[in-house]
Amino acid sequence: MKGSTGVLHPISISQVIVNFAARQGVDEDTCLLGTGIQNSQLQDPEALIEREQEMRLIENVILALPNVPALGFELGLQYNVSTFGVWGFALRTSRTLREAIQRAIRYLPLSTAYCRISISYNAELFGVLIDPMEIPQHLRQFLLERDIATSINIMQELGLAGVEIQALEFTGSTQPSASRIATLCGVHPRYGCAQNMLMVRLADADRPLVMYDARLTRMLEDQCKIQLDRRQIAGLTGKVREQLLGQMGLVASLEDIAEHLALSPRSLRRKLEDEGTTFRGLVDHERKLLAAQLLETTQMKLDELGLHLGYADTASFTRAFRRWYGTSPGEFRSRRAQDE
Repeated sequence: MKGSTGVLHPISISQVIVNFAARQGVDEDTCLLGTGIQNSQLQDPEALIEREQEMRLIENVILALPNVPALGFELGLQYNVSTFGVWGFALRTSRTLREAIQRAIRYLPLSTAYCRISISYNAELFGVLIDPMEIPQHLRQFLLERDIATSINIMQELGLAGVEIQALEFTGSTQPSASRIATLCGVHPRYGCAQNMLMVRLADADRPLVMYDARLTRMLEDQCKIQLDRRQIAGLTGKVREQLLGQMGLVASLEDIAEHLALSPRSLRRKLEDEGTTFRGLVDHERKLLAAQLLETTQMKLDELGLHLGYADTASFTRAFRRWYGTSPGEFRSRRAQDE
């Protein structure tokens, strides 16, 4: 499965990078130079940024710290399950480590990974394969090491430190970072291998996780699906969706969005039609997803919820909700509460 190309990333991932760089003596402005990320955005837990912005941030950190061995690996160890919000919590409540990793791959764009990740196993060992070939060459080794270290950290956290890394393999020649990596993770990496891979015992991968909760996992997986859909940014459709889910909100008009994107309303309408959608259709889709989420996860009153979604009154919201789900918002909320 591919990494996060075409999907917005939460600002919390960049905040980890900036905090890590600060501990190395690199100031925030240096990290953010040319990224288009505002300092104030780092304090907004709901803010989302594009892949290119995060890539520039990573480049800035690499340039600022050229002599730190295993810099990417060190950064990867700063990420933990809670860094990734609903994606991380869905992993934590999985049945086994194997199931958690399979779920992680399914929703990989919600993580920090840029590498392709897959699994392989035999009668004794369970391996996580990390492929960085789609990453620009100058960032490849850094992000390979970061994604491997993040994987190690998450696996050990899920297994409550009871999961031992059995082997750590890299393609290519031995890197200057090898000894530092061995110090950081307790395993001496092997180079010149067929694949980039970390391995644990199969028995560890299939051992039940202590926080397994089938009902909660199903709910969190549903949220992962919603998050993944909302972060898609392909084409102009994605840019419009980004604005609807950002500061402009679902109350924004086509004219508002067009002005923000430096287009005429007519051009925006035509370009969206060329991509097989309409502005009204995008707004309706996002309202549908958000309505269900808010009814399931909050106690927001229906009139407040309708206003939040951009409806003038509760009756309009209720009519739209019946069209989407074939039931009223109140009945929907009651049924979901009973299912729990």
